[in-house]
Amino acid sequence: MDITKIIGVGLIALIIIIILRQYKPEFTIYVSLIAGVIIFFLVANSLTGIINLLQDFANKASINSKFLGILLKITGIALLTEFAVSVCKDAGETAIASKVDLGGKIIIISISIPIISALIETITKILP
Repeated sequence: MDITKIIGVGLIALIIIIILRQYKPEFTIYVSLIAGVIIFFLVANSLTGIINLLQDFANKASINSKFLGILLKITGIALLTEFAVSVCKDAGETAIASKVDLGGKIIIISISIPIISALIETITKILP
């Protein structure tokens, strides 16, 4: 099962980090990054399945595929931003983490403008 692999990678990384922290604390961030990348690749198959399912739903509901693409980009940006923020916090750089978080939110808002404008157009058509 995938969750056991994910937990295993996390626990192994944790043990390595605890040991490294005593001797070479500067290398702990690298272990954290490598563990994050490995975990990402472990869940990548699940992500492709979810994307395919969403595309099928969008086709059945006659939703514009452009909007689905935007939603997937927004989700990807949110996940990558959260990963980067976590890495920054693990490295003790909370100021940089907050800047990365703010940047991710601004990019998400700018990407979502076509959806927001389409929603506003739909609402204005419905209202008298």
